[in-house]
Amino acid sequence: MMNGNLVQRRGLLLVLSSPSGAGKSTIATTLLNSEDNLVLSISATTRPKRPGEIDGTHYHFVDAGAFAGMVERNELLEHANVFGHRYGTPRAPVEAALERGQDILFDVDWQGAQQLRDRMPADLVQVFILPPSASELHDRLRSRASDPEDVVLHRMSRASDEMSHWIEYDYVVINRDLDDSVDSVRTILHAERLHRERQVGLGDFINTMRRELDDG
Repeated sequence: MMNGNLVQRRGLLLVLSSPSGAGKSTIATTLLNSEDNLVLSISATTRPKRPGEIDGTHYHFVDAGAFAGMVERNELLEHANVFGHRYGTPRAPVEAALERGQDILFDVDWQGAQQLRDRMPADLVQVFILPPSASELHDRLRSRASDPEDVVLHRMSRASDEMSHWIEYDYVVINRDLDDSVDSVRTILHAERLHRERQVGLGDFINTMRRELDDG
């Protein structure tokens, strides 16, 4: 008699994107601290290691030549140049995690999400986080004491372009209240974990059970 516990789940890639100041990073951190089977994707980067950072925990630190080789060998799921340094997601550890049923969270922009969608569409769950209003977004950006007004205005300008990509995502969450938004993304994650195509062996389990029922 076949046991339902033999049905295994393939992991998923949970992508969160938003304009700066919409609350994406706070939502991501809250989920990572509360979901046992969810880990943050660890990127490779050419950026120098900062004090306190650990190779393999915060980033995989590589030189420019090694990074270029990874791109050439198609070893990255997505990559980008940010402020003169290169960042990218190594393919092998992600695929291994998915095989063992591990879910991976990606905090990326729409361009990173697009690259992931091109390479692993069946494993991807995409959530776009919106602020409740333009004025609220402006207030949130201005509340960051470290950012001068010209940086705030630049980010506001970029936000309009970033928001235009909302239609490319599976889900959209308007972050009016942080707790409600976290609950919404958690609900999406839990529902997507039950997607029939992610339950490996489900067809065999059901067919065996049907035969057992038919045989009496």
